[in-house]
Amino acid sequence: MKKLNVIALAIAAAMFLMGNLTFAQEDKQGCTDPVLFSRVPDFYISNCEDKEFDVHNFVDPVTKQKVSVEGHLTRYNYNVKKEMRGKKSMLQIARNYANAINKIGGKSFIESPNGRGNTWMKATKDGKEIWASIEQDNWQGNTYYLFIVEKEAMEQEVVADAKFMADGISSTGHVAIYGIHFDFNKSDIKPESEPALTEIGKMLTENPNLKVFVIGHTDNVGNIDTNMKLSQARADAVIKALTSQHKVNPVRLKGYGVGPLAPVAPNKTEEGRAKNRRVELVEQ
Repeated sequence: MKKLNVIALAIAAAMFLMGNLTFAQEDKQGCTDPVLFSRVPDFYISNCEDKEFDVHNFVDPVTKQKVSVEGHLTRYNYNVKKEMRGKKSMLQIARNYANAINKIGGKSFIESPNGRGNTWMKATKDGKEIWASIEQDNWQGNTYYLFIVEKEAMEQEVVADAKFMADGISSTGHVAIYGIHFDFNKSDIKPESEPALTEIGKMLTENPNLKVFVIGHTDNVGNIDTNMKLSQARADAVIKALTSQHKVNPVRLKGYGVGPLAPVAPNKTEEGRAKNRRVELVEQ
């Protein structure tokens, strides 16, 4: 009997602890509301995630078509406080967020008239395209999930090395370099481009007889004449960096700008435009 009492007490204690965990009233440590939205009152954040680059599926609130959006992804799990369970509605949650995005000039779409579906939102803030969704999974107003993606193309973090560049030129006569970065509409090379420039210099040192055209490419945003001049200026900037900082003989390099005239991807998406903004080395 004594042993049974001990077991019963242990079970009761475990259930008490589980109940406390289930109905925690405070935000999970390290989780705070996003800048764009405040929470529905009487909810707390039970979990959150922050990923530099990922993808999430949305429905465009204008076209009602499904889209996959890539960029900076944040996710928030909201649970209603214990004493408020059953007092919130899915429609109340959906309308709160839809009204919030509409107030800043965005668009929203609540998937069903009674608010029992997901809520899809889209807005432009500080020049960035923001996608968001409230996904409730029929939790009767007690739980909801907020997803936010700040749309952007992934920055290329892995820089092609000298061997990759040499092999590309040997096999196809050219190689695209995506590790050279410029500010919008400018030809000044950004400091984070140094690893790529170093590898180009190494490749040319290891292949002393190789001469290359340095070709600047842009996307199709803006005036074509401006883009042609910009791509030429960027090619010239790369040559200047290679000759002054990496001691490449200037006679081995010639720069040209072709603007948006040789795309490698459609310019209809940011991902495509990012691929088109590049520098290429072409064997002379």
